[in-house]
Amino acid sequence: MTTSSITSETDPGTGAQQWIDMYRRMVAIRMFEEQVNDLYTRAIMPGLAHLYIGQEAVAVGVCAALRSDDYITSTHRGHGHCLAKGASIDRMFAELLGKEAGYCRGKGGSMHIADPETGNLGANAIVGGSAGIATGAAFSAKHLGNGRVAVCFFGDGAVAQGLLNEVMNMAQLWKLPVIYLCENNLYSEYTHTSEVIAGDILGRPAAVGMPAERVDGQDVRAVYTATKRLVERARLGEGPAFLMCTTYRYHGHHVGDIKRDYYRAKEEEKLWTTGSDPIQKHAAWLIQQNLADPDVLKQIDAEVKSETESAVRFALAAPYPGPEEVEQDIYA
Repeated sequence: MTTSSITSETDPGTGAQQWIDMYRRMVAIRMFEEQVNDLYTRAIMPGLAHLYIGQEAVAVGVCAALRSDDYITSTHRGHGHCLAKGASIDRMFAELLGKEAGYCRGKGGSMHIADPETGNLGANAIVGGSAGIATGAAFSAKHLGNGRVAVCFFGDGAVAQGLLNEVMNMAQLWKLPVIYLCENNLYSEYTHTSEVIAGDILGRPAAVGMPAERVDGQDVRAVYTATKRLVERARLGEGPAFLMCTTYRYHGHHVGDIKRDYYRAKEEEKLWTTGSDPIQKHAAWLIQQNLADPDVLKQIDAEVKSETESAVRFALAAPYPGPEEVEQDIYA
């Protein structure tokens, strides 16, 4: 068992293009979520959404370390996971708007998007609810011997859920190829993590003898490097691991949570948004290392903006599912 803290690293086997692609994916998630917020505030999108803005480096760094056939399970704040694993932005927007072209034909909405073709076994509105799904996927991968690895994304609030602790015990006993990925954004809805989680989060996996590490979730390079090492370990049959990424959501718990003064200090928000922005941090590193100049990054921003706006137009124009579908896809 190891419990450690990981700082920024650079995988020597990663080329310039892959680091640039990670920048593009983070920008794509940021612009997607900004459009989601715009659609909600203009009363075009039904229901709520939980924005991933600020946490982009976690999803991108983790999914860049996975094979296309590896599994992930997601959370209520899951748009970034879906996009990082390869989901199409036009179908994502269509799902959010309840359109037939969406991943669940418009019936799932923000918190239930799944894309099995990219290994995404689905978002889950229940806190910690996907822990059993990811562990089951890892069990099947080991039984079938197909070399796949599962990553279970969850927030700090899920650490107190019994299901997570039960499946971590099983995974460690059976040496399952699963990574438990805790996105610690410091808040469980409207309450600071220190008020709802007793002790050290890394103490949970340590209790069952599982390797556990802490990483800067605002540094996509550190997230990628740590994840790649743990995934390769799991793929070799050495069992599960726990990785906690310290991060921060820039917006509220959901799109309607716009007055955060009563539970979050303005000074704290400013510190994270101006000093630890994952996209700005990675852009500065790319320029410093002469891997990309500012004009290249501006061109990427412009391309992603155009693609995102086109995807929104597609979703707005797409038809709704017909009323005859109301009882379809309800039962297996």
